[in-house]
Amino acid sequence: MPAARPALFLDRDGVINVDQSYVFSREGFEWVDGAKAVIRRFNDMGWWVFVVTNQSGIARGYYTEEQMQALHDWMSAELGATGAHIDRIYHCPFHEDGVIPRYTRDSYDRKPKPGMLIRAMTDFPVIKERSFLIGDKQADLDAAKAAGVRGFLFTGGDLAAFADWALADMGEGR
Repeated sequence: MPAARPALFLDRDGVINVDQSYVFSREGFEWVDGAKAVIRRFNDMGWWVFVVTNQSGIARGYYTEEQMQALHDWMSAELGATGAHIDRIYHCPFHEDGVIPRYTRDSYDRKPKPGMLIRAMTDFPVIKERSFLIGDKQADLDAAKAAGVRGFLFTGGDLAAFADWALADMGEGR
């Protein structure tokens, strides 16, 4: 098993990509400024990088898990071309108001609940005290707090600059 290290948790829509409501294809995907750079920087620093994303569009019938996975595969290839990678993407396809029966339910993984973060910290040796999440909604911050990690609210701009600020606030200055 690899050595324990801190983790950067990233929400997807609104943090990695511009939130254009239910993004499920590369045609609708636009990288947030600095997103690729921040993922590479944290890879180079030896941190885990995880994406934790609610994907209620699956439960709502807007797109399938296969379409979402194809987008995530494309994202991974785009990152790989820059020398960056995401260690794992965790997603929650469930929503109580869904129309697809197998996805229509509550889930411990759906933020603001901490399931996806806790799963990542179970699947990988994470130093929780040095880890943090960047999200664009209060539900993201609530999930981070419930999982025992710090959360930072990203409201737009350059994600790399924001992550540098968050890292300094954590006492991890570069």
